[in-house]
Amino acid sequence: MSTTHFGFETVDEQDKARKVRGVFDSVASKYDVMNDLMSGGLHRVWKHYTVMVANLKEGQRVLDIAGGTGDLSLAFAKKVGPSGQVVHTDINEAMLRVGRDRLIDKGLNLPTTVCDAEALPFPDQHFDLVSVAFGLRNMTNKDQALKEMCRVLKPRGKLLVLEFSKVAKPLEKAYDLYSFQVLPRIGQMVAGDADSYRYLAESIRMHPGQAELKAMMQKAGFGHVDYHNMTAGITALHVGIKC
Repeated sequence: MSTTHFGFETVDEQDKARKVRGVFDSVASKYDVMNDLMSGGLHRVWKHYTVMVANLKEGQRVLDIAGGTGDLSLAFAKKVGPSGQVVHTDINEAMLRVGRDRLIDKGLNLPTTVCDAEALPFPDQHFDLVSVAFGLRNMTNKDQALKEMCRVLKPRGKLLVLEFSKVAKPLEKAYDLYSFQVLPRIGQMVAGDADSYRYLAESIRMHPGQAELKAMMQKAGFGHVDYHNMTAGITALHVGIKC
């Protein structure tokens, strides 16, 4: 049986999705509050930049993978307007439910569906843009997920991968101290769950770095891939164009 990583733990591939689901079942209700606390509000800046790079037009179709509490779906919907479409998806029902309710509160009734990014239930060449923010690192088979994202994009379509990445070397020690000492304590105080936020820190360390993820996207079928570091590499936005 094949194995993979769940943070620093080695697990059977078939068990990872269940374990990740447990993490997000636990944190869903406090997810947005914790994002603000963990990043000092910077996650809003990272997402704003992602929307800017998306450069969406009225009437375009967008797939938001691991859309969670709906930040990007909401922003994308404003760009494509009523003639466009944003499909809000996540593999985790609890996160998707929080996001769906939040979008409805904002007056948006977007198509919302639970789906696995490694087997997307959408036709070939259907979307102008696919976005995955802070979700790729939790996927069991990232290569397969990237191939699926490429498949459902139209020719010249764009994939945006916003994800934690490899921080600049001078900041590594301070970042490790924050990630493994401070972050779990915040998680315990606010969400009552230190373990899930310890997994968060570990999953970031196990995720491919900027250059490695670029190569993975090229292998998955994207003809042009570039990335933009933000906040000294704490996050990076990878942009892939399907040629």
